[in-house]
Amino acid sequence: MFSELRNRRSFLASAALTTGIACMPAIGQEKNGKQRFAIALHGGAGQSPRDDTAKAVEAALAKALDIGLDVLKKDGTSLDAVEQVIRFLEDDPLFNAGRGACFNADGKHELDASIMDGHTLGCGGVAAVTTVRHPISLARLVMEKTKHVLLTSDGAEKFADEIGPTIERVENSWFDTDRQRRALEREQAREGKQSRLGDTSSPLTTHDSPLTDSHFGTVGCVSLDTHGNLAAGTSTGGRTNKKFGRVGDSPIIGAGTYANNATCAISGTGLGEQFIRHAVGFNISARLAYLKQPLKDAVTEVLHKTLDPDDGGLIALGADGMIVMDFSTAGMARAAADSTGRREIKIGR
Repeated sequence: MFSELRNRRSFLASAALTTGIACMPAIGQEKNGKQRFAIALHGGAGQSPRDDTAKAVEAALAKALDIGLDVLKKDGTSLDAVEQVIRFLEDDPLFNAGRGACFNADGKHELDASIMDGHTLGCGGVAAVTTVRHPISLARLVMEKTKHVLLTSDGAEKFADEIGPTIERVENSWFDTDRQRRALEREQAREGKQSRLGDTSSPLTTHDSPLTDSHFGTVGCVSLDTHGNLAAGTSTGGRTNKKFGRVGDSPIIGAGTYANNATCAISGTGLGEQFIRHAVGFNISARLAYLKQPLKDAVTEVLHKTLDPDDGGLIALGADGMIVMDFSTAGMARAAADSTGRREIKIGR
């Protein structure tokens, strides 16, 4: 049964690449005859960082970019590049993914991640995991070792148990940072004040990491390898003071993560509920496939017209190597590079 499902998935992906959905430009070659490659990554959208952390964030983005480039320059796969970049960012406490993840309302960490292969349309995700050091790697194993797309909470943890030492486990407290604990204390104090005043509403923040603290949050990566294949991945700690069990867009294929060789690869960062409501990743891909919109126009339409102001940002990579990094917030930590020599690392506007 499992092999039949895989064969059917491969057939569907192949069929898509031979229909109108796939009528996109072929991957071009550089002047030296080599196949083009490209990569982009993000570290969260929101307000610009404080001056005392800006350089550290830029350095982290540069290192992550180099990790991905090293994979691609050696003709590695886009999936490997995406996974390795995100694993690095999951270990950096400057970001809201892995170590440095925000706290939920119970003072614990619940981590989400997903990854997608643009060649086969294979995808995998995990949500609300609590002991997995690198959720992005577990998400990839969901894609490669199961017939499912998304495993959550105890089910995802049990799957990690079955995988064994390949997936490194840590105590939930390993993800703690003082920065995120202060953010939780501020948010709970704010909610307590509202409650005492008789206002029980809780305004939504505009991204996965509190605006009052910094803009560093959800991390993601999109990649195009020399074999012409796209991939996308996203990893997050969610939102500060979120309800126990809340799941945002990062592990949802078609919302925070999407990749299809026929169109583009997308990774988003922002108000997850909005990205889910508007199926942001697939929405952009569909605009390329059905409306034949250029990637930049499709991103602008969804990010600045469909979504509300300050909802977040995203990185997009077209099948032809076009990179688009855009956001409606004050800033977004981002970096990109390709085989033409382009290299860009930015945080603010």
